[in-house]
Amino acid sequence: MSFVAGQGKTGRKASLPLAELSASGDRGRMRGRGALTNRSGRHESIAREEIDDGWGDPEPLPPFRTQVTVEQPRRVITRNASPDIAFDRSVNPYRGCEHGCVYCFARPTHANMGLSPGLDFETRLFAKADAAELLERELANPRYEPAPIALGTNTDPYQPIERERRITRGLIEVLARARHPFVIVTKSALVVRDIDLIAPMAAQGLAKVAVSVTTLDPLLARTMEPRAPTPARRIEAIGRLAQAGITVTVLMAPLIPGLNDHEMELIMERAHGAGAREAGYVVLRLPLEVRDLFQEWLAEHHPAKLRRVMALVRGMRGGKDYDATWGERQTGTGPYATLTARRFEAASARLGYPARRSKLRTDLFERPVLRGGQLALL
Repeated sequence: MSFVAGQGKTGRKASLPLAELSASGDRGRMRGRGALTNRSGRHESIAREEIDDGWGDPEPLPPFRTQVTVEQPRRVITRNASPDIAFDRSVNPYRGCEHGCVYCFARPTHANMGLSPGLDFETRLFAKADAAELLERELANPRYEPAPIALGTNTDPYQPIERERRITRGLIEVLARARHPFVIVTKSALVVRDIDLIAPMAAQGLAKVAVSVTTLDPLLARTMEPRAPTPARRIEAIGRLAQAGITVTVLMAPLIPGLNDHEMELIMERAHGAGAREAGYVVLRLPLEVRDLFQEWLAEHHPAKLRRVMALVRGMRGGKDYDATWGERQTGTGPYATLTARRFEAASARLGYPARRSKLRTDLFERPVLRGGQLALL
């Protein structure tokens, strides 16, 4: 049997069955997954590392299956004070994401759950089943002041388990009843399922949708974001949303220098032709464990590009793999970052994308009245 060995913060050593810890020795187990390994998170006292004992495995190991745990948080609105983004609050109905995007900046959050930011992030998910009820309670608070809520800023609100769980749809139903503004960020065509709720809100200036399109190359998308809809499906979704009167933003996130950034203008053109009327981009971010996961993926799928991609990334991050400085983390710095920004501005001007995105209304908000509550007199 193959084993793994490791040493953690406490100095203890561990030898545990490979089946419990990693899949890098059997690529068939990871079909449809983005990460190649399942190393322990940074908070664990024992660090696990795969080794080869020379014996091989006596029998094939089972594939990684998606597991969903119901989470029961006290509240669902998350606040932020970042100047890099256009909203100060968000709701994420799920932790972890089955899309398996290898570059996902949210992967390190799984370490806070005692799980790996690698394969655990895309196979061991958490669903906030009571999210709609909690949201309604928070909106009903007399001290609550309305401002646009972003759905799906950390993990995708329309990842595959939403088909059955329908938590995102429940959140939108609450927001619609309260006439509360919201923005959806997704790379899933499943968003068109909820056009019946989103379109009436958009007509009142209360809703927008941002669809992430990272590449138009289906082969690249297949390995980089294995369980997300194809690029063609996302462009089609942009068209259906736009036809319903919904303002759609094409979001190129992330732009990876030396890998997909050459597609920026073509993506903007295709999206504009489908009906997108706003555009944005985010340069690749490699915080914490994402750095090693992404480089492992590059070495496996694009070994000839590994050195160039990472050199360009570091050139946009002040010589480091990542720099989280506000005002710079989304776009990077340096000559290549400047060139990317100029290309985006030129393409936006040529295609007619505005320099600033439209704002949503907040003056139509109707505070929910919970069961047993008292209606306002005026």
